[in-house]
Amino acid sequence: MTTIDAYPRAATVDAPVDAPADAPVPAARARRRRRAPSWAVRSLSPLALLVLWQVGSQTGVITEQVLPAPRVILAAAGETYRDGSLLAALQVSTTRVAIGFALGGSIGLVLGVLVGGSRILDHVVDPPLQMIRTIPFLGLIPLFIAWFGIGETPKIALVALGVSFPLYLNTSAAIRQVDPKLLETAQVLRFSPWQRITVVVVPSALPQVLVGLRQSLGIAWLSLIVAEQVNADSGLGYIINNARDALRTDIVVFGLLLYALLGLTTDGVVRVLERWAVRWRPEAAR
Repeated sequence: MTTIDAYPRAATVDAPVDAPADAPVPAARARRRRRAPSWAVRSLSPLALLVLWQVGSQTGVITEQVLPAPRVILAAAGETYRDGSLLAALQVSTTRVAIGFALGGSIGLVLGVLVGGSRILDHVVDPPLQMIRTIPFLGLIPLFIAWFGIGETPKIALVALGVSFPLYLNTSAAIRQVDPKLLETAQVLRFSPWQRITVVVVPSALPQVLVGLRQSLGIAWLSLIVAEQVNADSGLGYIINNARDALRTDIVVFGLLLYALLGLTTDGVVRVLERWAVRWRPEAAR
């Protein structure tokens, strides 16, 4: 009499039983190790523009009256460095940006958290903030001078004003877009209010808040350019104004490029912070 097993045998597999499920991971990690650093890849396009600029200047496509050649800009940079004005201007301008960013960023972050977490505050606080946000910077300069004088305060105030709105908008939107199911799960698990903020709200909102941080740093330098064009007796804007009066286009272009490099540097710092802070997201490894 033929007997039949009560439990069928498992199908045999040629592959080893103890083969790791994540076998492709080492290969992927090896590819990432062979990949060029992101900063090197991102520097290719600026270098290509620099080469095109130099070629256009040498061939006469770009005239000195329109845009001085890179070697002329480099000579102007050396001139401002040797007379000591460059380092002094950098110190003054970065101090203005740092103070304005600290003030405006704190205000924008706090308002974003309050408005994003309260529907009532959204209806009450958001409309006047949106009205202020649409006022051009140049229109505020006479008013700021009347309020704060012609010293450092109006310049820092303009930077703080420009910085606050990107952080406010991104923070409030990020908090409103937190998945309600995650909040319900935290309530079921009886999380304390502090746990809900640190475990659910902050990780969910952090990526968009960091986007607002990048935008705020960019606008900080744009605001500084506007602020230092009016009644400035120090800083990069002061050097640019003096060069404009002396018809030194090379120094003017160098000052503008320096603004751009400072903005690019601060943006790169935030990008590094972003990759570390949201390292659990797949796109953070790119």
